[in-house]
Amino acid sequence: MHLPTGRRRFAAAALAVAVAVAVPVLTLPSLPRLAWLPVVLGLAPWIVGKYVLCPLRWHALSVSGRSRRWHIRAYAEAELCGLLTPGHVGADAWRVRRLTRTGMGTPDAVAEAGLDRLVGAIGLAAFVGFSATALPTRMLLVALSLALTAVVVAVVMGRRKPHLVPRRALPRPRALAYGVALSAGYQLSICLLLLGAITATGNTLGPLALLGAFGASQLAGAVPGPNGASPRDGALVLALTGLGLPWQAALGAVALKATLAWLPALLLGGVSLLLAGRWVHDHHPHPHAMAAGAA
Repeated sequence: MHLPTGRRRFAAAALAVAVAVAVPVLTLPSLPRLAWLPVVLGLAPWIVGKYVLCPLRWHALSVSGRSRRWHIRAYAEAELCGLLTPGHVGADAWRVRRLTRTGMGTPDAVAEAGLDRLVGAIGLAAFVGFSATALPTRMLLVALSLALTAVVVAVVMGRRKPHLVPRRALPRPRALAYGVALSAGYQLSICLLLLGAITATGNTLGPLALLGAFGASQLAGAVPGPNGASPRDGALVLALTGLGLPWQAALGAVALKATLAWLPALLLGGVSLLLAGRWVHDHHPHPHAMAAGAA
């Protein structure tokens, strides 16, 4: 039986949500103790990092000419789409869509989303380097390798298919430095959320040890997976267990951290989508859809 496209999308989204919710549902009840105050204290800075610092980084690198408010709303919408897709690819796809609705060409929109990702990776490497772990060199080499690959691909495409090459100007060094600093601040907010989740389980972990475990888990981030059950989450559980946390507490803390990501995504991104009518337009497009996306 062939399902319509809309129903297939709904089924895929429902499956992703089910997997993300199943992990904490199965693990959190087994914890002997769960205090919510540390979770709230850790969640607050993470929301600022995810939904303020990250959009401001995108705005600093963007050539769309849109306001900070536009970037904050579009980023919140993209995060909800990202949580529904493996590897968070839906977030970039949504941002590309929103950029093209402003009149930007698709190659430039794709390049802008990729540039924001690259600056975020460099900020992650800088943050982990500040924690004095041995991982930043490898992470930075991966980021530089990806950048070099992108340059080579762009040169080849420029000769064979010049119409697919981005025409946007590169960001200024000051904007790049600002973006890296914002990225490092966002990584710090993730660690604070993780620290709150660990404390909520009745366990403690030193800040430097936590930073090392967090940095180690990022190396598995290249392998896609649903939020809360991805290779990166699994690597983080193993790293925390290696530092002496009981595996139930490590699994529960990581599951709790992943589950909490849905709350602001649904509240901020979901409400923005519904108020603007973009979710409805995606499934029932009409002639005014282009104008609504550019608003």
